[in-house]
Amino acid sequence: MTILNLEALAADVSFDADNMWVELTDGRQLGVPLAYFPRLANASSAQRRKYVISGGGVGLHWDDLDEDISVPALLAGKVDRTAKTTSKIKKAA
Repeated sequence: MTILNLEALAADVSFDADNMWVELTDGRQLGVPLAYFPRLANASSAQRRKYVISGGGVGLHWDDLDEDISVPALLAGKVDRTAKTTSKIKKAA
């Protein structure tokens, strides 16, 4: 019996001035605005290049930035909620 694996896995990550590009093992490439991830947006190019693909491709991790991104969450359109939480706190104060 053959099982079709449709799980998206990261193979590589690169950046341009405005986007993070995640190359998937199935050949797709996903572009995500850096503005969605403030830690990456504020990081230097050298810091962005120091990532680890974890879990066999299901996660992206930047130890120096304390940033973890789930590849399935990226495909589902989920982004860093830190900025939203921070703005709610400022409004309540």
